[in-house]
Amino acid sequence: MPQPIAQRLDDLSAWRSNLDASLAQFSRALAEQELLDGPDATILGALRERLASDKLVLAFVAEFSRGKSELINALFFADTGRRVLPATPGRTTMCPVELRFDTGVPPRLSLLPIETRSQGFSLGELRVREAAWHHLPLDPKDPGALARSLSAVTRTQWVGVDHARTLGLWSDTQPEDNPPQREDGRVEVPAWRHALINYPHPLLARGLVVVDTPGLNAIGAEPELTLGLLPTAHAIVFVLAADAGVTRSDLAIWKEHLSEASLERFVVLNKIDTLADPLATAAEVQAQVQRQCDQTARTLGVPAQRVFAVSARDALAARVEGDAAALAASRLGPLEQALAGQLLPRQTELLLQSALGVVQQLRQSAGRRLTDRRRQHAEQLLELRGLRGKSGGKLRMLAQRIDIEMADFERCTAHLSALRTVQTRMLRTATAKLSSEALGVEVAAMQSAAGAKFLGLGAKAAFESLFSRLRAALDQADQQAAEMRQMLDGSFRQMNSEYGFAFALGAPPALTNFRQDLALIETSYGRYFGLGQAWRMASPGFADQFRRLLLSKLRVVFENAASEIELWSKGASAQVDAQLRERRHGFTRRREALDRVQAASGDLEQRITDLQRADEQINVGHLKLEALAERALTAANALTPAKAAPALAAARRDAA
Repeated sequence: MPQPIAQRLDDLSAWRSNLDASLAQFSRALAEQELLDGPDATILGALRERLASDKLVLAFVAEFSRGKSELINALFFADTGRRVLPATPGRTTMCPVELRFDTGVPPRLSLLPIETRSQGFSLGELRVREAAWHHLPLDPKDPGALARSLSAVTRTQWVGVDHARTLGLWSDTQPEDNPPQREDGRVEVPAWRHALINYPHPLLARGLVVVDTPGLNAIGAEPELTLGLLPTAHAIVFVLAADAGVTRSDLAIWKEHLSEASLERFVVLNKIDTLADPLATAAEVQAQVQRQCDQTARTLGVPAQRVFAVSARDALAARVEGDAAALAASRLGPLEQALAGQLLPRQTELLLQSALGVVQQLRQSAGRRLTDRRRQHAEQLLELRGLRGKSGGKLRMLAQRIDIEMADFERCTAHLSALRTVQTRMLRTATAKLSSEALGVEVAAMQSAAGAKFLGLGAKAAFESLFSRLRAALDQADQQAAEMRQMLDGSFRQMNSEYGFAFALGAPPALTNFRQDLALIETSYGRYFGLGQAWRMASPGFADQFRRLLLSKLRVVFENAASEIELWSKGASAQVDAQLRERRHGFTRRREALDRVQAASGDLEQRITDLQRADEQINVGHLKLEALAERALTAANALTPAKAAPALAAARRDAA
């Protein structure tokens, strides 16, 4: 029987595949009818790329020796017949580990040396630098060799205190978090800063990414983990020990890194097998487990249904041995059901909304252009039918009238050229504050106001002032995009009235999601200005790494916001170019038709027949596009009908 998560990932994979196939058909039909302009093709291509590459990130967080790695083994890798991630006593994960599968990369373990922490580069910058990593090949067919290779993530090294301080792994102000010293004064630190495991496991091949984090010290010491990986994960699994409940160090991790309501959080009380008591009845043991679950829910402030008591060790053994009764006793099933039932629909809903929006936008754009083509055909048919039995002089007069209309039409291009100049200027103004250069200036101003090491009373105020200015920049871009729309809308109405165009303008992109992303970054980074975390800013290189990472995160948000505004503006310009091109072609066809009629009277009826046939083809093509758009909407709605039905109904109402 397939695992719940595997089944849901299969469903998600099939849904994305079917939707992509429907979008490909819709795209081909648009291209065949010359209805797919550059901006529309970009939007559609981005959606299809997201469908093909979208990942589901599940992060496991805990203090040392809570059984995270064993839980990951039980959930995902029991099919290998043994432990894949090291989870034996005394062998614990010493650095963040990402398990994923990229078909373009051979199976391998990639390790980033801990020394890169002193070089000032963020993990995001180092991901694309192959030379910075140590690569070890993996043999997926040999589980034993695989497990031995992956044991490298537990490696440590002994260094002097000064070197540990340089790496940010020793604090003079927080001695309780420091590693113990040997008699020679050296301390044990992780050998690696980060590990990437590219492994062709079926679940990873379906788009799952599993993040296994180390304990409290490493989480606090590596800002990339708490400021980058965890906030962007689709869900967090927080693992506790059932016999201890929520300890002081567990609570510190929760409050400092996982307490945000925006995170999708699941809490696991692992090792319930340790609560077995030969002097207590099964009911008494069960009651004790339930009390621990209830107390954990109250302490962490989460719903009781998000707390799961399991035995990862027993679950892994049961799966390896194929013992269904033992697997049920391990209580892993409810956790799997919750992850599958509550996590995946949320991710699908985000993809669904994007798909509905893109299909509807392309559908409306194609409909407007086909309607304009049919209107032009109707005008030509009316002209040609009126020529039946007319003299050559009448034909020459009509040709002169077409020439006059063409001259009048060409005069509108001056208006459109002026419109484009104003639009370009307004776009430049709207996106100026969102540029990388502007962000660099703002972050540098914060650093200058806060001090080189972000310490002192002014540091937090400078940080808050930075985000106040960034929110104002988004608001300003939003307002200027609205002003651009108002200008374009008025010009489009005038052009439609005077020249018979079919220009239509959609609303500029809402920047709400980017404001939310900005708020999340502010919350995540702002905690480092509190009393409990400010000492880390004193670590050599930490403040600089903090600034670089902050700037990179902000750049992603603001560049994406600017790109959406630019793409919307290009879409408005593209329809102008397309309709101008079609209108010129229409004038050319009308003139050529009259020339042929003047040369031979029999061409008149043939031209009328050709236009009627072309109009019928446009109608057939429009019906085909509507059917393909409807098929794409239905494919998008297939996986989550209950949640998506209102959006799908609204899309169909808009089309009608």
